[in-house]
Amino acid sequence: MTRDSSAAVPDTSPEDAHWRRNLAVCVFGSFTTLVAMTLLLPFLPLYVEELGVKDQAAIVQWSGVAYGATFLSAALVAPLWGRLADLYGRKLMLIRASLGMAVAMSLIGMADNVWQLVGLRLLAGLLGGYASGSTVLVATQTPKARSAWALGMLGSGIMAGNLVGPLVGGVLPPLIGIRATFLAAGGVIFVAFLATLLLIREEPRPPRSARAGGGFAGIPDKRPALAMLATGMLLMLAVMSVEPIITVYVAELTADPARVTLIAGLAMSATALGSILSAPRLGRLADRIGPWTVITGSLTVSALLLVPQALVTSDWQLVALRFLMGLALGGLLPCIASVIRHSVPDRVAGTVLGYSTSSQYVGQVLGPLMGGFVGGHVGMRAVFLGTALLLALGAAGTALARPKGVRA
Repeated sequence: MTRDSSAAVPDTSPEDAHWRRNLAVCVFGSFTTLVAMTLLLPFLPLYVEELGVKDQAAIVQWSGVAYGATFLSAALVAPLWGRLADLYGRKLMLIRASLGMAVAMSLIGMADNVWQLVGLRLLAGLLGGYASGSTVLVATQTPKARSAWALGMLGSGIMAGNLVGPLVGGVLPPLIGIRATFLAAGGVIFVAFLATLLLIREEPRPPRSARAGGGFAGIPDKRPALAMLATGMLLMLAVMSVEPIITVYVAELTADPARVTLIAGLAMSATALGSILSAPRLGRLADRIGPWTVITGSLTVSALLLVPQALVTSDWQLVALRFLMGLALGGLLPCIASVIRHSVPDRVAGTVLGYSTSSQYVGQVLGPLMGGFVGGHVGMRAVFLGTALLLALGAAGTALARPKGVRA
């Protein structure tokens, strides 16, 4: 009796080839570039002072400008790099981003004054975008049935880079100096550039004529994409809204003033740690039951967890709840990218994912502004309750935006 040969042949479609190796390189490259972008947090004021700024208030202001410059320029150009990735290839954009970041980070270590520091931080954001480019490559080159899991793994690498960066920045400068730390970071990113150049395989691009009609005009149903842009912004707003008030809030809960900064740091890190642990698992769950269900559930659970954060009576309760909230939020970024992957044509996927990255940067800006304003004028506990309301509305909006007939 003859068996159906198609049942015995594994999936060797072009979409499936090389995707695991691509994912490993993208995780490594995203991790290293995010470490490089955030490692200067602990010593940035010291570097600003070394560059000639002596007034304490000016040091604080220049430190804020220099740190935010990279993320501002990255937000502005993310849609452009996404569109160019659709037109000329996703691997090419990763090569550009890794080489550009390696050069920019090395030059930051050679700055002579604070203006050069700010300018080079802007340049790093303009030339960078490796993490967002990796999201585009992984989303479009991974089989759709595994895309949420793969994006969850990538998300864990990105969040781990954000978490490890400040730790590396606290350890290396005392050992090798501030300027050498930037040069070392540039060297590590250059290794990511070589890995990207030599190891990543992208399937051949369709003819240029087949890639016409980019942007939102090429999307038949725009509701899912727009809903994901709003969800990405809401996610980062929820995470960042408590950043301006967390230390003051912990001071109200902690009897020992010497422990305030430690507990505040733990509370901030707990959310990131929870997201790192849960992102691949929630991504795998989304591959089984559908990303829309995971997104709606994550927003709902996060909204519920924010309410007791406004009512805690001890610092350990806050740290535990922030960790649980990180577990709930970890599935959002991979699921957002997965929905976009399934909802838009391949020829515009990079463009829409670029807009998604920009919307998340907007949330990173609006979150602290909103949290600081509400905390200062209404009260710190109101920040948690207000953010919970926004997440609950986001969950309801996501449920309404899901197209009929699409797997939940």
